[in-house]
Amino acid sequence: MRGGYPLLASLLVSLPLAPAALAGQSLLARSPNVNGDWIAPTGTIQFNFLHRFVRSGAPERKITSFPTFIVGTGLVGPTMAGFIYSTNSALVPRYPNEWEFFARALPLDQRRGAPLDVGVQGGYNLAVKGLDGGLSLGRRVGPVRLEGEMRLLSALDSGRTADVALGGGAVIRLGRYFALAGDVVSLTHRSVARDEKVAWSAGVHLALPGTPHTLSVQATNANTATLEGASRGSSQTRYGFEVTIPITLSRFFGHHAPGRAAPGAAGATPAPPSGGAAARISIHELTFPGRIEIAAGTTVTWTNDDPLDHSVTAADGTFDSGLIHPGGSWSHTFTAPGTYTYACTPHPFMHGTVVVRAAR
Repeated sequence: MRGGYPLLASLLVSLPLAPAALAGQSLLARSPNVNGDWIAPTGTIQFNFLHRFVRSGAPERKITSFPTFIVGTGLVGPTMAGFIYSTNSALVPRYPNEWEFFARALPLDQRRGAPLDVGVQGGYNLAVKGLDGGLSLGRRVGPVRLEGEMRLLSALDSGRTADVALGGGAVIRLGRYFALAGDVVSLTHRSVARDEKVAWSAGVHLALPGTPHTLSVQATNANTATLEGASRGSSQTRYGFEVTIPITLSRFFGHHAPGRAAPGAAGATPAPPSGGAAARISIHELTFPGRIEIAAGTTVTWTNDDPLDHSVTAADGTFDSGLIHPGGSWSHTFTAPGTYTYACTPHPFMHGTVVVRAAR
């Protein structure tokens, strides 16, 4: 970025410092234009389709579409890289095909014990021919999630090296499948010549039951979903929707390799070599741990950390959890030594194995 390289460098340096992988956020956890700490899970390709449109006045009442494609993949730890492509951007005159290539990281996450969520991102916008960066903060308080964001942008006006945008938003969760969201973002110096306004958005967010997909119906005066486009409002209100489609690669290319779970490893906590102990398994990113080993008499608890229902169903029919809703848990005590394989009934590509050893 012209004048913005120090900030972008600091953002990119922080990417490899992020901790282990985590479940990705759905639309129910973010507002339409303030979402810099949204990260796709490791091993997942995230495809979001954002479509906005305006209608001209009478007598034509012509509908003009502004589609945007957001594609990214979760990397090692809570990091993500991808691109945003808008086929009808109004950001730069005579340059409708706006591209932004970006990288994001979530070094602090409230779900893992941090006091708040902290996200960083950097990107290059081909339409502006410059680098952009952002710092995002978020905190959940009961059913409400508050968001804040600071952005350093390549300036569109000649003679200036950078633009600064500040924004904030909120998401109100109204149950498992429904949320309301809104935000505002403003440049510290808006251009009168380009009629730049405070950017705003409002959305009704829905989770589609039984699937990992979410849908948002929204209104905004912002241009596109890039850092530049989401920071510059106009006098024109656009209506539309966004849909999220995660593609979990383990569904098509195998699962975790079998092996003994280690203490503190993501996904499972093995029991010590004596009965009466407990083990915990996290169901996340549409996967079970490939294999864990426990002692006879151990109670294993599965917790569903995905946004959709799962089950823990034994191949030989000896146990069946039924549907475990998001955030729910189910436990089973293994009393007899042996090897027990299980799967998820709604998602049969998800498999796991519990090896029970005789207690010492």
